[in-house]
Amino acid sequence: MMNNKNLIYIGGPTGVGKTAIAIHIAKNLSAEIVSCDSRQFYKEMSIGTAVPSNEEINLVKHHFIQDRSIKNPLNVGTYQKESISKINKILENNKYVILVGGSGLYANSVLFGIDKFPKVNNSTIRKLNNIYINGGIKILQKELKIRDYESYKSIDINNHRRLIRVLSVCVETNLKYSSFLGKTKEVRKFNHQIYIISDDRNIIYNKINKRVDRMIKNGLENEAESLYKDNNSIVFETVGYKEWVSYWNGLKSKTKTIDEIKKNTRRYAKRQLTWFKKYDEALWLKPNGAANKILNNYK
Repeated sequence: MMNNKNLIYIGGPTGVGKTAIAIHIAKNLSAEIVSCDSRQFYKEMSIGTAVPSNEEINLVKHHFIQDRSIKNPLNVGTYQKESISKINKILENNKYVILVGGSGLYANSVLFGIDKFPKVNNSTIRKLNNIYINGGIKILQKELKIRDYESYKSIDINNHRRLIRVLSVCVETNLKYSSFLGKTKEVRKFNHQIYIISDDRNIIYNKINKRVDRMIKNGLENEAESLYKDNNSIVFETVGYKEWVSYWNGLKSKTKTIDEIKKNTRRYAKRQLTWFKKYDEALWLKPNGAANKILNNYK
C-alpha cells in the first residue's frame, strides 16, 4: 500500500443493510462516514430514501446526508470535488474513512474519477428527443438494446433523459457507451478497499417489499405530494416518488402504485448489482457477519 490512509467502500443494492454495517465498522475504527447515495443528500427526501435515523447519525459523524435542498441539486462532478476534499480533510487526523451508498456513479467518482465521454452534438440529442416525443420511450429502449446491451441492462431505461444521454453517445460515435466506462483512473491520496454487500435475490426482494411497506406507513405519499407541487425534476426521476403521479392523475389505484414502487425498486437493485460486478477487486459478502469480517482486515 502507498500509505496508511484508507477509504473503505461499502456498496450493494438498496435495502440490503449497508447503513448498519457501515456504522458498526465506523464505530470500531473511530472513523467518519461519507455518503454516496445521491438521493440522501436532500433534506426534503427522508422517507423515500431511507436516510439513517437520528439515532444512527448520532452514533457516528456523517457527511452528505440531508445537507442541502433539492432546489440546489448536487451533480456527480460537484459531488466528486466536495467529497474528495472532505475525505482528504478527514484523513488528516484519521486512518480510516467509510464511504457508503448504492449510487454507483457517485461512488465511482470517488474511487476512480469520472469517466470521460466524447462531445455529442445538440442535433443528435434533439433527434432522439423528437423520437421520444413522437414515438415513445420503447423505440429508444429497443435501439439501446441493439447498440449496447450492457448499458441496456445497467441503466434506468425508463428514465428518458438518461436513456437519451446514453444513446446519444452510441449514435454520435458508433461505439458502445459502456466502452467508455472504467477508463479513468485518477490518483488519490488514500488507498481504497471495496466491499459489496449482497444476498440471495429472493431475500433482497423480500427486504425491499417490506421496506416499501414501512415507507408507505411512515407517510411516503404525503412526502412525495409535497415535492410534486414544487415540480422538481429529481422527484420525477426517483423511484418511490415518480410512481405517485399516475395515481394522483386517476390513472392507477393506490394498490397498483405501491406494487409499481416495489417492482421499480427491485429493478433498481438489479441494475445496482450489474454495476458492482464490474469491480474485479471487490470482496462480496452477505450481510450477516459482514461487518466483523471486514473489520478483521484492519486489526
